[in-house]
Amino acid sequence: MNPAFRGIGIFGPAYRMMLENDSHAPSSVDNVLLREMVKLCSETVDFLYSTHTPVDVQYEKGSRPKLDLYVEDIGKASSEEGIIENIAQFTSRLQDIAEQDLDKVQVGGMEEEIIERGSDWCTDLARVGCVLCQVAGFPSRLISLVDAKKAYSGHVIIEVYRARVWGAVDPTTNVIYRHRNGKPATTWQLMNDTKLVDQHFRDESTPYTNPNQFREAAITNYFVWRWKEHDYTMSCVNDYYRSILASDNSGTAFSPPTRWAPIIQLNRASMSFQEILRTSTTLSNSSNIFIFCFTTK
Repeated sequence: MNPAFRGIGIFGPAYRMMLENDSHAPSSVDNVLLREMVKLCSETVDFLYSTHTPVDVQYEKGSRPKLDLYVEDIGKASSEEGIIENIAQFTSRLQDIAEQDLDKVQVGGMEEEIIERGSDWCTDLARVGCVLCQVAGFPSRLISLVDAKKAYSGHVIIEVYRARVWGAVDPTTNVIYRHRNGKPATTWQLMNDTKLVDQHFRDESTPYTNPNQFREAAITNYFVWRWKEHDYTMSCVNDYYRSILASDNSGTAFSPPTRWAPIIQLNRASMSFQEILRTSTTLSNSSNIFIFCFTTK
């Protein structure tokens, strides 16, 4: 694998600077996963959709008993698609119990902790969706989406393997990407078919279901059965995030009906990457930077 297609620099210098100053603990699983991203492009697509991710699930029931119970409760369905739909609905509803007080918001941690406290951060929800699918018997992996023409435009979803094909699923907005015949749609197919993306857009609750968000992507393997290899330290919102949230015209960080996405859009629409780099350099002297992800409430 060409090293140019792996790691935090795959989306260009501006995103690299932000990811180098990630707000999670340096050794945390979230930080490690960022450095294991493989860019999805014409040079890597065959590898990523063949041997990169094993399709045999090695999870042993009982090794994460709380996750087993969640899957038993939410995974009851008459079909594979029904189980995946239930999991996506479950993860999206974790936003409803997410902490509202910015001083108390935490990100990262074990998947069981994320479920118990709730979250509206797509990195958290994607990890939860990924491991729940694996516990349910489906191979799954993380997908980072970036509109590299804009600042702060990252989102994390997952791909789930069933019917001998990978299919994109958004655990944050509860969108299951499929072709009109019901066959799962891969991230690569979505990147190359704007109409396929557009047909899944519902309303303002699905802001990431737009072709621009699928301009660039990366795939990361994450396996629930290897959890003992990772550090699940939780983090609080850092100064950089606070500076972005403070720019909301209403004067409050959590203005209904949305909490994160519109606040970021106020800044990113008019910021060039040169401006981002200058801002990031200044702020990173005293705080950390993280872009994935700003979700809707």
